[in-house]
This record gives sequence, C-alpha cells and structure tokens, in this order.
Amino acid sequence: MTTQAISEAQLHALADGVLPEEQRAAIDAHLRAHPDDAARVDAWREQNRQLRALFDPMLGEAVPPALRQAASPAAANGAWQRPAMQAAAAIMLLIAGGMGGWLLRGSDSVTSSANPISLARSAAIAHAVYTPEVRHPVEVGVEQEAHLVQWLSKRLGTKLQPPALSPLGYHLIGGRLLPGDGDGPVAQFMYEDGKGQRLTLYVARERAGRQETAFRYTQEKDLSVFYWIDGQLGYALSASLPKQALGKIADAVYAQLEQPR
Repeated sequence: MTTQAISEAQLHALADGVLPEEQRAAIDAHLRAHPDDAARVDAWREQNRQLRALFDPMLGEAVPPALRQAASPAAANGAWQRPAMQAAAAIMLLIAGGMGGWLLRGSDSVTSSANPISLARSAAIAHAVYTPEVRHPVEVGVEQEAHLVQWLSKRLGTKLQPPALSPLGYHLIGGRLLPGDGDGPVAQFMYEDGKGQRLTLYVARERAGRQETAFRYTQEKDLSVFYWIDGQLGYALSASLPKQALGKIADAVYAQLEQPR
C-alpha cells in the first residue's frame, strides 16, 4: 500500500485552519508519526497567534481618508458598504505597511517611499514570524558567523557586524536575509538568553541623505521596539521586554555600532 506524501502546503493549511476536512485524518496520522512536523505546525500556529495579537486591533481603526478615497471608484455612489470597505482597507494597510494606528504612534514615517512600510513595523512582523520557530529560527546559525556576516554585508552593500550582547545575557544564534521595501534586502540578527527569551536586530538600507540618529520607541501589547536611523542604515531592536530593559540593550547596540569598523 502506498501512502500519499504530505506536502508543506497541507501542513501550512492545517496551521492556518483552512485544511479540507477530508484531509484531516491523513494529516493527523502523519503528525503522530513525524513529531518534527508536528512541532513545526505548532510553531506556525503560535506565529499566527502573535500576528493576530499585533494587528487585529487595526481592524477597528478608522480608515484614513486618502485610502478610503483611493479604494472607492469615483462613480461608485456608495456602492461599497462601510464595514466591507473597512475590512478591505485594513488588509491593504497591513500588506502595504499602513499609515495609521500602530505605525509609530503618531511619529513621522522613517522611510520616504510612495507606500511606506515603517521600519519598526517591518521589524516587529519579522520578529513575530521567526522568533517562535523551534527548528529554523535563523537561516544561517552562529556556528557559521563569519559566513553569515560576509553574506549579509555583501547583500546590503555595507559592512555589518552583529553586536556582542553576552555581557547583557544574550548570545547570537544566527541571522537571515529578508526582503526589503524597495531599497534592497534587509538583515535580521537573532539573539537568545539562557531562558530562551529572544530578541532581534533588524538592519535595513535607508534612502541617502537621512542622518537621523535619535532613538524612537513603540510598543504593541508585550512587544517593544527601539529603532533609529544612522546614515544609510536603519536599525530596529525588538523583544518582549519592558521599555527600560530593552532600552539598556539598545544603548549597548548603538554604542557598538558607533565604534569604527
């Protein structure tokens, strides 16, 4: 008897709650026989939970007038009902990076593209997606740190050096390359303490001419983000830590990044 292979798409569908019921028995049997896949599904479910916790509140926010106007045909004459339009616009906000609500709590955007994706929000999404991963939290592990740094530096077009945070109880576990917002790829370095608490440093290319270096801070539920721009690079440090605790780490990160390389 030949057993049908279980695809990655089916596992994702299970985690997302959209797996057809007729496939459920086969998937459940597969997970019982493959605990590693079961752990992956559990991790994806946790990622979904964290993303919902971060961004579900956006669904109750007022739709920005400019987006409402853009989303409605000029001659629609009220054809769209407001609840449906709000839901669609909220999804557009999440995909495009948005302009309201959680975005910097009223601060100016840190990028200047036509559809800005906030440095802080992008970093928070990447943090929420990858930190719960059990087997694959990073793309390249710390055992290949030299290769990781060389690779990410080459892709971002500048010399990178992940800060040493062991005096603060965090050690580097690796990093990954992520898609950027039109200005090229971005890098994410991930750290972990002895209790398994993780924090991430997100590094993105910024448009030339922006020299702002002041720290900014935002928080959504238990996720805190310190972010700043230094020359052509934007940095965002994210963790589920109180503001004061993460601020101390951000100070150490900034001090090391300012040292001549």
